[in-house]
Amino acid sequence: MNNSAPRHAANEGVIDNARAALGVALLDAREHADQIGLYVDRDSLVATMVTLRDQFGYQQLVEIAGVDYPERPERFDVVYCLLSLTRNHRIRVHVSTDEVKPVPSVTSIWPVAGWLEREVFDMYGVLFEGNSDLRRILTDYGFKGHPQRKDFPLTGYVELRYSEEHKRVVYEPVKLAQDFRSFDFMSPWEGAQYILPGDEKAQPEAPGAPSPVTVDGEKK
Repeated sequence: MNNSAPRHAANEGVIDNARAALGVALLDAREHADQIGLYVDRDSLVATMVTLRDQFGYQQLVEIAGVDYPERPERFDVVYCLLSLTRNHRIRVHVSTDEVKPVPSVTSIWPVAGWLEREVFDMYGVLFEGNSDLRRILTDYGFKGHPQRKDFPLTGYVELRYSEEHKRVVYEPVKLAQDFRSFDFMSPWEGAQYILPGDEKAQPEAPGAPSPVTVDGEKK
């Protein structure tokens, strides 16, 4: 085995070739953790994907993911994970957007993107222009908000239950007992100030308490 081979041999030349092929559509390119990320102009996304598929051999769209950066004007990154089956190489394509600017759909290139774009829409609220079936796919029909946004509360806004009175599922504002609102974030092992059944056995004995006895009734 030749141990002198460069560690990132599979990535050599990919960024330079992408810059030459994509031109001004490529805003930035980074290599991190043995993977290459291409940051492209949102309006040039479809043309970029066609180039990567036809000229660079990235035939398969594996996943579309969302990332939320609330402090940015365009708070969302939409990340496309592409795979070249012929070269056994992966690459990521990033575009940024906000709550109102739509991202061009890539369903005309990869039909599987229809489901993947629906997931990002459901979780983050990102709009995809050209997706003819942009509905929620993971949450309930009456769900409000987008649960993967970082400003979405962990408890959600509403809870549901079956109502015998109405003979259907009803939605109500989330109601939490006060015990569930008190957390010690510095110590994940400490919660509300009461002893759960069975935990009393783990409490330390008071000074001068008798020594434990064995099953035979003898002190240790």
